[in-house]
Amino acid sequence: MSNALKQKRSGERGLKIIIVGCGKVGQTLVAQLSKEGHDITLIDNNAQKIQELTNLYDVMGIVGNGASYSVQIEAGIEDTDLIIAVTDSDELNLLCCTVAKRVGNCSAIARVRTPDYSKESGYLRDKLGLAMIINPELEAAREVARILYLPTALEVSTFAHGQAEMIKFKVPDGNLLDGMTIVELGRTLGRHIADNVLICAVERERDIHIPSGNFRIQKDDLISFVAARPIAKTFLEKIGFKTHAVKNTMIIGGGKSAYYLATLLLHMGISVKIIESSQKRCEELSILLPKAVIINGDGTNEELLKEEGIEYIESFVPLTGIDEENIMLTLHAKNVSQAKVITKINRITFNDVVDNLDLGSVIYPKFITSEAIIAYVRAKKDSMNSNIETLYHMFDSRVEAIEFRVENESKVTNIPLMDLNLKKGLLISFIHRNGSIIIPSGQDSIQVGDTVMVVTTHTGFNSIQDILN
Repeated sequence: MSNALKQKRSGERGLKIIIVGCGKVGQTLVAQLSKEGHDITLIDNNAQKIQELTNLYDVMGIVGNGASYSVQIEAGIEDTDLIIAVTDSDELNLLCCTVAKRVGNCSAIARVRTPDYSKESGYLRDKLGLAMIINPELEAAREVARILYLPTALEVSTFAHGQAEMIKFKVPDGNLLDGMTIVELGRTLGRHIADNVLICAVERERDIHIPSGNFRIQKDDLISFVAARPIAKTFLEKIGFKTHAVKNTMIIGGGKSAYYLATLLLHMGISVKIIESSQKRCEELSILLPKAVIINGDGTNEELLKEEGIEYIESFVPLTGIDEENIMLTLHAKNVSQAKVITKINRITFNDVVDNLDLGSVIYPKFITSEAIIAYVRAKKDSMNSNIETLYHMFDSRVEAIEFRVENESKVTNIPLMDLNLKKGLLISFIHRNGSIIIPSGQDSIQVGDTVMVVTTHTGFNSIQDILN
């Protein structure tokens, strides 16, 4: 091992992590995990990517094959806590993890995107001894499907194994909420809604608010609220939103993401039309998805889109693999139809530009992947009194929603929430106890065995005890 690498390891504060692969997900992980104080070593065959990232962040870099025994030894696999393999090759990722498990005593996470492997992910995880197998395309498809099931929402995130939802929506002009405080909203909608729905974050003109009862809602506010799944729909209906799922969708592009999404939507009873330019891929999809309509053609052709009924479609999801094409297609669909549009963005990072384009719901697979991995890393770092079940970054990563599983008694348990010295910019959004979702009052307390969701403008919480001042 190089002297520089030894020096880096001697000053280590967090976990020792090797990341194999410097693509979009690898870069996102480096940015987040290095910021959280972990000791990162990168491995990639591309010397230029390694150079760029080691110049940008306080990390070590090794040029080479991440599945090579000698390269892993040079990277310090023998005293590494975690290896994360996120190259473009599923097989290489699995091999990296297999070699690492044989050489070191570390946890291993592999990105696996091929549908054949994904069906066997449980078997592969158990047999290879992996901590996690993650599929960005499948996770992104699940997020899109949740939104199309509730199309008035901009985002739908699930917690407590699907029993609770956090939903983001924009307040339209003339809506019941416009000009109303949160306390007044509770009185207007009745106790049933007030006791079971919590508005946990509001974005207004790029400013984030963790609202109190006297916070006054305005039109164009972006509101995130938490509720048990049936209550969420009732709340949206009460404030004037339609809550029925879309009946049909048009997908542009027939790659892995389109396959996963179409499979989920057809299972939900939503009819699917896919436009794909490759005849060979169309033939494959016709066999894989016999209930979908597969069209062989150029999905960026305006005449073809009109011919295939874009003006009358209820939802539209461009999945071309090229961000610029996806954005242009979304804008075109908004221009010619009333469709619910969802834009998948893999690479573009100009958040202000994207926000100003009105692209409907925007999905970032690289963040979905990195959130799951970061949640695991934080749980591994602090597993004494609690564990992180779920982590979501909200509002361009300026807010975190974290679901903790409370495993032992600590300074936060068995004490009424009103008596806890909580950090500012933080809300305890729900407590999941014995299968029920509790929107807590000041008299409620956290108990061992609960899962607790916290929404906060602070970042880097590892343990439930981090909520205290």
